Amino acid sequence: MTVLEPAASAAESSPTVRSTAWGAVLLLAAILFGGAVMRTVFGPLQEAAKHDMNLSDFSISLVQGLATGAPVAIASIPLAWVIDHGRRVRLLTLLLLTCVVGTLWTAFAGGLVTLFIARMLSALGATCAIAVIISLVADMCAPERRGRAIVVLGLGTYAGAAAAFALGAALFAQLGAHPIPALHGMSPWRETHLLIGLAGALLLFPLFLLKEPGRHEVEVKDAAFGPTMRALLAKRAFLLPLFVGQIGVTMADTAAGIWATPVLIRSYHLQLSQFAGWVGGIIFIGGVLGSVLGGFGADFGHKSGRRGGLLLTAVISTAIGIPAAIFPIMPTVPGFAAMFFLLALSGTITSVVATTAIAVLIPNEERGACLAAFGVINSIIGASLAPTIVTFGSWAMGGEKHLAASLAVTGVVTALISMVGYIFAMRNAPLSATEHGHFPV
Repeated sequence: MTVLEPAASAAESSPTVRSTAWGAVLLLAAILFGGAVMRTVFGPLQEAAKHDMNLSDFSISLVQGLATGAPVAIASIPLAWVIDHGRRVRLLTLLLLTCVVGTLWTAFAGGLVTLFIARMLSALGATCAIAVIISLVADMCAPERRGRAIVVLGLGTYAGAAAAFALGAALFAQLGAHPIPALHGMSPWRETHLLIGLAGALLLFPLFLLKEPGRHEVEVKDAAFGPTMRALLAKRAFLLPLFVGQIGVTMADTAAGIWATPVLIRSYHLQLSQFAGWVGGIIFIGGVLGSVLGGFGADFGHKSGRRGGLLLTAVISTAIGIPAAIFPIMPTVPGFAAMFFLLALSGTITSVVATTAIAVLIPNEERGACLAAFGVINSIIGASLAPTIVTFGSWAMGGEKHLAASLAVTGVVTALISMVGYIFAMRNAPLSATEHGHFPV
């Protein structure tokens, strides 16, 4: 049996689930944690890799941008069919294995091309797993509790990103002082990726105990790909501005996450050991608090019964993100930290609300395709282009020394675009996943 083979029991629509399978949700959150660590750990170590491999900011932007976005864009639509109609647990196992292989390969990358491919595999596995996990969790809990379940998933993701900074910096320092003799002088950043990849492989084993859940809220069983895409197109007045809103958030957050470390090293003259702990803390606290506020805000807005009420929290959080985007040009490190925290908080809130909106307002048989399309657009424009746009901006301003100013301008512009998108999405949102009739165009 393969991931493409539909399971009869899973493919059939069953009555709406009444109790949440929290044990399975926690396991999936742990997998998101591990995936986030493997996907993110290169970030705090990228300056070391840049100097070790003689790379430029532009090369790093390709590794951190195009390499992380292109594979998701290519794979998302085919994977969507498996998510909606195949065995999601088997697919998740394959994706996690891909992420582990990419992380291990990073440790042995010999140049830009091999580093690009290795990071591409890590991003492909970790990022595509998110849509699979959201689909699984949506069938493990009732609609009115999905926001809270996604909070738990958010905690796993953002705790993993935070741990990547703290753990990556700690391992980098330890291995720099005490390298592993058997590795024969391997660079500390490479040894760090090797150990984290081996640890991530351990998460594969619990997946063999996870059962495929039944599917709920299915409007059309065994829907073909064409009709599914046409059904999503009919919701374009809601989905297009929703996508625009989240693209803006992704661009601001991706650029900030990638270039914060170089800015702190170059503009504020800090060493990795001096800021990795509090940057990781900001990512974790912003992720925890943002996930809670986003999840409960989405649930509260949905229960209000107001059209688009679920998205009100996203509109507010994107407005907060506009001034927060100036964090790279704050005159002091505490100012940098405060604004960076606000940006992380607003980005997390908005992402949780957007994900909840798809989980609640899009029918089951369209949910995977919608998440995949979301991922494609986010990957092509948000994740792939944002890091390189910042480097182009710094070049236009006079070179790599203007990285901080370019990052600030990029963040403010993308946050403004995001807020406008969510306002229009809120106005055109359906009332429920099974709402029929006219969508504004």
